[in-house]
Amino acid sequence: MVPILAPEQSATHDVTNQAPPLTPYDASDDAALLEGLRREGAGWAEEDVRRLGRLAGGEEAQLWGEQANRHEPELRTHDRYGNRIDEVEFHPSWHRLMGVAVAEGLAASPWADDRSGAHVARTAGGLVWGHTEAGHGCPTSMTYAAVPALRRQPELAAVYEPLLVSRVYDPGLRVPGEKRGLLAGMGMTEKQGGSDVRTNTTVAAPTAEPGVFTLRGHKWFTSAPMCDVFLVLAQAPGGLSCFLVPRILPDGTRNTFRIQRLKDKLGNRSNASSEPEFDNTVAWLVGPEGQGVKTIIEMVNCTRLDCVMMSATLMRKTLVEAGHHTKHRGAFGALLIDQPLMRNVLADLALESEAATTLTLRLAGAADRSIRGDAQETAFRRIATAVGKYWVTKRGPAFTAEALECLGGNGYVEESGMPRHYREAPLLSIWEGSGNVNALDVLRALGRAPDTGEALFAELALAHGADARLDAAVLRLKDQLSDPDGAETGARRLVELMALALQGSLLVRHAPAPVADAFCATRLGGDWGHAFGTLPASADLDAILNRALPEAG
Repeated sequence: MVPILAPEQSATHDVTNQAPPLTPYDASDDAALLEGLRREGAGWAEEDVRRLGRLAGGEEAQLWGEQANRHEPELRTHDRYGNRIDEVEFHPSWHRLMGVAVAEGLAASPWADDRSGAHVARTAGGLVWGHTEAGHGCPTSMTYAAVPALRRQPELAAVYEPLLVSRVYDPGLRVPGEKRGLLAGMGMTEKQGGSDVRTNTTVAAPTAEPGVFTLRGHKWFTSAPMCDVFLVLAQAPGGLSCFLVPRILPDGTRNTFRIQRLKDKLGNRSNASSEPEFDNTVAWLVGPEGQGVKTIIEMVNCTRLDCVMMSATLMRKTLVEAGHHTKHRGAFGALLIDQPLMRNVLADLALESEAATTLTLRLAGAADRSIRGDAQETAFRRIATAVGKYWVTKRGPAFTAEALECLGGNGYVEESGMPRHYREAPLLSIWEGSGNVNALDVLRALGRAPDTGEALFAELALAHGADARLDAAVLRLKDQLSDPDGAETGARRLVELMALALQGSLLVRHAPAPVADAFCATRLGGDWGHAFGTLPASADLDAILNRALPEAG
């Protein structure tokens, strides 16, 4: 039989005018990041940060991030025999991402590092490794934040801290003492209260053993349920208290931790977020009974810093993607990067990104020095972290949307990765307290600890006289603070001005003149429109872009 040959297929087009893959690239090739790392006392970590940045921008690590989000975690409530197991299965790429993150010190290892700047180095590492994907940053952040809370119960810290600070990722539910490294999660919010944790209804009943309780209740948003231990809030006889809940008890039996379901979230899809139920669940008291909120305050400071860091990371990642695309894509007779209006958009995004990165590293420096006993930095950290959490995470969604638009239709398809970043951005303004919660927390800090306001203005004073627009903004800020009427209603406006003044102060002191001048002219001086890409004619776009995107300059 003679085969029937299909007619020859002729190509209808050639693939032209498309940007090549961005990978491999160096996620640490960021002047603002490296300068901040050195300035905040962690220059000794630069070689490691650069190495991690190259790994993060490599084809393999970028593929891990894509796969971990495409193959989402799956809940297994029972084994084949009907035994309750409450386990979540992850794609191997999730475990690879986690393995690198833990090994590179992005979890709790800075607490075991006596070097000045250890917490800054961790934040810088997160700023580059976050270019892979954001979801696995949740368990590393919670593990980092759990250590200072756990230290309020020294006998528990002696058992668990050495394993929490380990650089070994050891997944799987086993007796904690038999593992080489542990991860910690948190169970704070409940369906009826959310951020208002004082309304929690989970009950903690004391047992005959001192410090040991049993919990009964339901948590509403507990991420990373495969962590080894959890810090949980519950109502004890003495009031709202903090407890340590291990998934596996010391005798090897499974603690009651029934995962009712995984959340079907807008973004952060690689990370499992769950609703666990406690029923006679064994827990150990952490800190004094009735002081649960006070116990977790230090933990909140740590996770809020990570929210700022993750938002700054998303900004930088999407800016790099936009810059790369516009360098290779042509329209109307010229490359996009050479079009004046596109250069304005990219330069405006670059200003926002540098301001976010610089503030992130300043907050990390404050955390490092606060942990080492600096009272002035402790006061500054208390207010500035809440200010930064409010503002930087609020800017994230608008920023990622604009960066996506730089790619046009190509940015709207899943294969580009930009939709994943866009969906991720809103989470960070919700996690660890929404915008209102953080704005009101700033007012609370000012009212209860006046030294926080003094520390903020001392920081702003370091740039006094360097830019008239910044000086005027600081005066406006003082005027607003002097009028307590309507403080709560206007809390967002107040905190926004605090954030912009603080970013402006940092840039005036540390960034090149074209960056600082354009930021102050627009964010503080009012010479700005309501969208990115409205920098004034006086802005030195070339200098801003040469600094932020050397290949696009």
